[in-house]
Amino acid sequence: MGRTVSVHSYRGGTGKSNITANLAYLLASRGQRVAVLDTDIQSPGVHLILGLKAQRIVHTLSDFVLGRCELAETVYDVSRQIGLDPSEGQVYLLPSSMAVDDISRVIAEGYDVSRLGREFRRLMDELALDFLFLDTHPGLNRETLLTIAVSDDLVVLLRPDTQDYHGTAVLLEVANRLRVPRIRMVVNKMVNGMTPENVRAHVQAAYGQAVIGVLPLDEDMAIMGSRDLFSRVHPRHPLTMALNDVANHLLDLEQDH
Repeated sequence: MGRTVSVHSYRGGTGKSNITANLAYLLASRGQRVAVLDTDIQSPGVHLILGLKAQRIVHTLSDFVLGRCELAETVYDVSRQIGLDPSEGQVYLLPSSMAVDDISRVIAEGYDVSRLGREFRRLMDELALDFLFLDTHPGLNRETLLTIAVSDDLVVLLRPDTQDYHGTAVLLEVANRLRVPRIRMVVNKMVNGMTPENVRAHVQAAYGQAVIGVLPLDEDMAIMGSRDLFSRVHPRHPLTMALNDVANHLLDLEQDH
């Protein structure tokens, strides 16, 4: 059976959507069947990174939570768009709506997370998924916390700055109370002058959680501006190598699951 992995951060701007999309691609390149569900309904955008054109989108996750369609109707196979060979794995995307009216209504009314959670397992069975990634809305809102609570794994992203360190401590305390089975950490945007070994040791000592990746702040990623998958365009880049390490760790956990 596949695993549901929430990718979350206490604050915005950690690179959560980019990392989620790239991990999905790297795992699919290893033969995995992966879906990415954009549960950041208030500020969606992972569809841009995965190359899903607006004209192809008929239904979105927003339509599902607003009762307009079934969850299976929001699934789009984006494997070919991101250059995956048919002999490799697959990537599916469940996007959220960019329409202002839909976003406003979801913010005002909220949605039934328990219903969404029930559909996760059905979707995983129907698509024979190895991984279902949930790209969450940052912070500690109700829907995000309930989504984390039904996940098999939580990957927490943080930047090496004081605000992120303090906020992440609160987030991890809440995740532990929710009894998330496994928590892993990824540090993103490590600046020059820091070393991965020191950053990893500091974060692991501070939180008592395994750090499965330390990713450098990179100008090439900033220039790309979420227009494409960094790991596909720059397969030998040091940042891609660091993302590969994270993907390998998740794959090892899946094989031990």
